[in-house]
Amino acid sequence: MSGIPETDKNPGVRILHLEDSRVDHALVKFALQRSQMACELTLVDTLEEFRSELLSDRFGVVLADYHLPGFTGMDAWEVALEVRPDLPFVILSGAIGETAAVDAMHRGVSDYLLKDSMHRLAHVIRRAMEVSETRKAKARSDAELAGSRKRMAELAEHLQVSIEQERANIAREIHDDIGGALAAVKLDLAWVGRHAEGEALRGHVATAMEMLQHALGASQRIMMNLRPPILDQGLVAAVQWLASGFERRSGTRVLVRWSSETIAVPHEVQLVAYRTAQEALTNVAKHANASAVDIDLSDREGVLTLEVNDNGQGLSSEALRKAKSFGLLGLKERAAKVGGWLDVSSSPRGTSVILSVPLRASVELDHAALGKEDLDDQGDFV
Repeated sequence: MSGIPETDKNPGVRILHLEDSRVDHALVKFALQRSQMACELTLVDTLEEFRSELLSDRFGVVLADYHLPGFTGMDAWEVALEVRPDLPFVILSGAIGETAAVDAMHRGVSDYLLKDSMHRLAHVIRRAMEVSETRKAKARSDAELAGSRKRMAELAEHLQVSIEQERANIAREIHDDIGGALAAVKLDLAWVGRHAEGEALRGHVATAMEMLQHALGASQRIMMNLRPPILDQGLVAAVQWLASGFERRSGTRVLVRWSSETIAVPHEVQLVAYRTAQEALTNVAKHANASAVDIDLSDREGVLTLEVNDNGQGLSSEALRKAKSFGLLGLKERAAKVGGWLDVSSSPRGTSVILSVPLRASVELDHAALGKEDLDDQGDFV
């Protein structure tokens, strides 16, 4: 072991030098001294010593000869990959060929230098360390970004679950409180109508009954949108009900096709599929100016597929971004949570929304979720 004297406060770059020639080691020290590079050199000449020094985790760069007794610099590189894969590794050799040098670079070695270009050694070491630091910084940034995306996905899932819970709670309150109160008022008005004297009073009662019936119908529609009881009858029935309601309100022809009358999927997947169809139809009403919508529902080949296509003008890039940001993007996150994916594409010939969920993965997810609160079993709101 030998070193270039430095101050205690700044020992400089700690270099692990793998070299069997003491003369070449001395030349390396001399070259670095001439370059005024603050460093500390540690010399080893066997793989065992090399591994032992790497394990100490105190070096900033490796400088290795290519041809060594009984092994090569690439053997040392494999050891470095195992012990310190992030450590810059520079091959310094007097006899490495072009093919071997290219192979070394392809296998991840930081750089190589011929011994007759020793004057460039400090520059090569600094560059290798800078590249290594850049890669480490990128790896840290990628890890932080991945963590941020994971947290955002978890937040999106939490928000979606919270929304469904809140919808169920609101629907129950509408049914229990508002619906009950409206039904009681309807009974009282009916009694008043039967006992009313005079055409004017009966006319007012009849008008009030019409308005009351309208309010009852509106509360029913709100409850169905918040938490459709039709889901209890299966996904096919729920999508058909959704399509018929949309067709009645918008005047747009909606054709629903399905692979079988009964498509059995876990309740989590059922809810994602229903909300996807609902969001797709909402976007058709807002943006598409379409005259027809086709909905295909299939469970063939072990994959639930829901495809909603319209023949409208397509979504503009701005509208598509907005739709993805506040509606379909949340559904993408929910699809991912049940092991599926959502694809949205648009052109002047129309827009296509496709949900795909492998059923085996969704069944496993449903089994894992047993014991958790079932959002779809919080009461009958019909």
